[in-house]
Amino acid sequence: MEFNYCCSICNKNFNIVPELTLCPDCSKNQEPDQPLLGVLEVKLKGKADETFVISDLLPVEPQYFPPAPVGNTPLWEPANLRQKTGFKNLFIKDDSSNPTSSFKDRASFLVSAFAKKFNINDIALASTGNAGSSMAGIGAAAGQRVTLFLPKTAPKAKLVQALQYGAKVFQVDGSYDMAYDISLAYSQKKGGMNRNTAYNPMTIEGKKTVSLELFKQLGQAFLNGSKLNKSRLKKSELNKFELNRAPDMVFVSAGDGCILAGVYKGFRDLKQLGLIQDIPRIVAVQAKTSDALFRAYTTGKFENIPTTTIADSICVDVPRNGIHALAQIKQYNGEVMRVSDDQIIQAQARLSRTTGLFTEPAGAAAFAGFLKAAPRLDPDALIVVLTTGNGLKDSASASLGIEMPQTLIHSVDDIL
Repeated sequence: MEFNYCCSICNKNFNIVPELTLCPDCSKNQEPDQPLLGVLEVKLKGKADETFVISDLLPVEPQYFPPAPVGNTPLWEPANLRQKTGFKNLFIKDDSSNPTSSFKDRASFLVSAFAKKFNINDIALASTGNAGSSMAGIGAAAGQRVTLFLPKTAPKAKLVQALQYGAKVFQVDGSYDMAYDISLAYSQKKGGMNRNTAYNPMTIEGKKTVSLELFKQLGQAFLNGSKLNKSRLKKSELNKFELNRAPDMVFVSAGDGCILAGVYKGFRDLKQLGLIQDIPRIVAVQAKTSDALFRAYTTGKFENIPTTTIADSICVDVPRNGIHALAQIKQYNGEVMRVSDDQIIQAQARLSRTTGLFTEPAGAAAFAGFLKAAPRLDPDALIVVLTTGNGLKDSASASLGIEMPQTLIHSVDDIL
């Protein structure tokens, strides 16, 4: 397989080198308080069949990856939830099972390997919390030094996690967007590699692996003759393009739009390789109070409006990958929708109580989006909800959806 960079705006190709992060031509037109221009994607050239190994579709050789078990996360078949919602082909992709309990390990894993390949040992980034603790943990496994810039609102658990991994952490007296800009200035002065989402092309490329895994896992379900596939076989012919190879819909929480772009990239690669016929319909779910992508989707303009939401992982003022992500949503008939913080908290509790899966608010946002959209969806559709982090990363938010014990007991008689 051969790889090169391709600009998402002008389509120019470039060699993959660490000093190149954005298209040198398109990025010249960058305006303040706007998403990044000239985001680079990794373009692959070659052939593969359904037996491919995921690492074969990545632009860094396996020997450079750190010894951490990233990826291969479970695909849940939530029986109770299927019964209660009526969606018998509903799946949950649980990325809280990654080493640092976050989807962001997928990006950190590839960034770390890319840095290792080019003998770079210092990595800096900004984060709302998960990307930072992820890079700190993966960096620790690789023996790399990580410098992290967190907004002052980052959950304490994520700060503690990053410090446990040995990262050098600076708390910024401002938003994630301020932390993002400071981290870029730091990298420009100190050198090393910057992992910032979308700015580093390996972040999107690493996140595409979730789509490749879904293809593999759903294909395995087909081979195992699950109830899912028996129902699907009534609607399609038995051939290499069997519909169970890719979902009909995927619900993804969205902030910067980088995970969204990664999910699209994986399915686009699969289509390019001739392994699927159609790109699934991707639904990006945002919090109502942090909805820059939604506003741009409906108005065509990105505005820098201060935001806040209980789902800290998707709280951004300016989505850095906004232009690139929205272009794909429009091209592949995707959707952007909003849910309230109350709906997120309720969805978090409902998911926990019906499946046993405790996800953080950002992961619950995707599920809240599914619940909101459910009345207009085909109950036979093959749907995947992507949950992106463990609920213990922000227990303070989770406590809003439960009733804590108010009294202490001394014996069983106190409650009988």
